[in-house]
Amino acid sequence: MSNSEQEQKGFYKLSWLQRIGFGSGDMAQNLIYQTVSIWLLFFYTNVYGLDPGTAALMFLIVRLVDVLWDPLVGAFVDKGNPKWGKYRSWLILGGIPLVGLAILCFWNGFSGSVIYAYITYVGMSMCYTLVNVPYGALNSSLTRDTEEITILTSTRMFMANLGALIVKSLPMVIAIFAPIGADGEAITNTPEAAPAWFITMTIFCLAGLALLIFCFAQCKERVVMDQKESENVKVSDLWTEFLRNKPLRVLAFFFVTAFAMMSVGNAADAYFMSYNVGATPLMTTAFMWLGTIPAFIFMPLVPAIKRAIGKKGMFYLFLGTAIVGMAMMYVFVQVETLKRFDLLCIAQFVKSTGIIVATGYMWVLVPEVVSYGEYTSGRRIAGIVNALTGIFFKAGMALGGVVPGLVLAWVGFNAELPQQTALAEQGILWLVCVIPAILLLLAMFIISKYELSDEVIDKINREIEQRNNNQ
Repeated sequence: MSNSEQEQKGFYKLSWLQRIGFGSGDMAQNLIYQTVSIWLLFFYTNVYGLDPGTAALMFLIVRLVDVLWDPLVGAFVDKGNPKWGKYRSWLILGGIPLVGLAILCFWNGFSGSVIYAYITYVGMSMCYTLVNVPYGALNSSLTRDTEEITILTSTRMFMANLGALIVKSLPMVIAIFAPIGADGEAITNTPEAAPAWFITMTIFCLAGLALLIFCFAQCKERVVMDQKESENVKVSDLWTEFLRNKPLRVLAFFFVTAFAMMSVGNAADAYFMSYNVGATPLMTTAFMWLGTIPAFIFMPLVPAIKRAIGKKGMFYLFLGTAIVGMAMMYVFVQVETLKRFDLLCIAQFVKSTGIIVATGYMWVLVPEVVSYGEYTSGRRIAGIVNALTGIFFKAGMALGGVVPGLVLAWVGFNAELPQQTALAEQGILWLVCVIPAILLLLAMFIISKYELSDEVIDKINREIEQRNNNQ
């Protein structure tokens, strides 16, 4: 079949500028939302002045709001047809308020005010959904080509991790603007550093907005529902689709465990480096960079690795690698003779290699379950599907926000103490190594139930296009 015939059937090939443009949308969201995911709890407890238990409850409530909000957004996005595009329009319409509220989350003007924290965090999370759900659906609207989607997702993950690398440089950026202590080191983890946090978040967010605009400019929607089909979309379609689409259910539960694992570990890293390792801002940045650098080595190899060992084989290999890295880190910290920064960095690299590839590739599966749903129901409700996966990944992130706060409260963490108790340090170590490893084992079991091979999904997509052309 010629390229022109392929494209007529929806199997579009994209230019590298379009691929990078699409990936810049995830880079933008990382600059904004991953900064919140990794650093907001630490900011709340050490700079803003919230109790860990109070912060944990707030993270839970925000996620419960998302459970109600995400389906409404998914249905609204699928149903609507804005003049700039069904999905791409929301990169701008949702992106502008997202940036404003994310900046305000890191403003200390109402220091210690729980009400202010709730208003800004809830508002920011709702605006993130207005960007993230349409962005997730945008992937499946660009092409049906499985190989192209794999390349597109690899590019997206490369760009996302470039954003994550910048986010994990936050301690160094804050140190530029932070006051200097008596020891000559920048003060970054006390209320005195509040202006530095605000300036840093403002820089990150404005850069994120510029990237969202670039993504908007480069993406062209080609595989979407027509307006007549869109009119019949309703919120209840979310639960109908969840009940009848088995691959979607498997992916949804995988998202819960994967995002819970990442969120718990990410939220604990700042505490781990500050109290278990006693690291400087430069050491913390280097350690966190090693949580992202493997993306630039291994994500470009994903298409070849998948062809060699298959979809499930790749998940098993890299999820297992992550568990090995966590075990190494736990041992190195527990054994005094091995508690060296260079060994911890090696463990971090091994752990992160597994996490980045496995959790990066899982986004390829979203367009697959969208196509499976279209094949079985006749409707391509990408917004609804992405809203559902959004609910589950935010459920995972809820655990990532709630569990660290609860564990820290339980082990008696006190932000006013320069040195934590042995129990508090052990609790931080559980958050970095033990709990994430348990979640990874669960994720391996869940993904073993996924049944859509490349051959099956290609056959499904071709039959859909043939059916559409015969109508």
